Amino acid sequence: MTRMTTCIWCNHTAEEQAAFYTALIPDSRIVRVERAPIDTPSQQAGEVILAVIELAGHQYLLLNGGPMFPQTEAVSFVIHTSDQAETDRLWDAITADGGAESQCGWCKDKWGVNWQVTPDRLMQLVWDNPDQAAASRAMQAMMPMRKIDIAAIEAAAADTAATA
Repeated sequence: MTRMTTCIWCNHTAEEQAAFYTALIPDSRIVRVERAPIDTPSQQAGEVILAVIELAGHQYLLLNGGPMFPQTEAVSFVIHTSDQAETDRLWDAITADGGAESQCGWCKDKWGVNWQVTPDRLMQLVWDNPDQAAASRAMQAMMPMRKIDIAAIEAAAADTAATA
């Protein structure tokens, strides 16, 4: 059986990131932490070389590879949230302690890993909405946001005065 695991390159912070990510996402755990059996270009024997974690049922490998390959916005993790409280909790945790806000629900944690904190309601109002005018208003409201404000997007989608 073919299996796939996403590998996240870390700058000697795999163990710290594993603890943070598994505390952040419900139904997550650290599967194992492995130490280098020999000296490598980025570790000495006995140092943590990788951490395997499970986040909401998906397995990831955090590899302590060093500083030569920094994270980029070209890859991000999308977290689907059920309400504003969950959106706020995750956004605040990811952007705290050296993280950074970006546009349209995107943010970065302190290690440079990119996240999209995406409320299910946003997806319903923009992508699953049979009313194209309402979907357009919802998308327009979302575009300048950093953290997604569900109530503001719902209000924009419901604004029938915009079409009158």
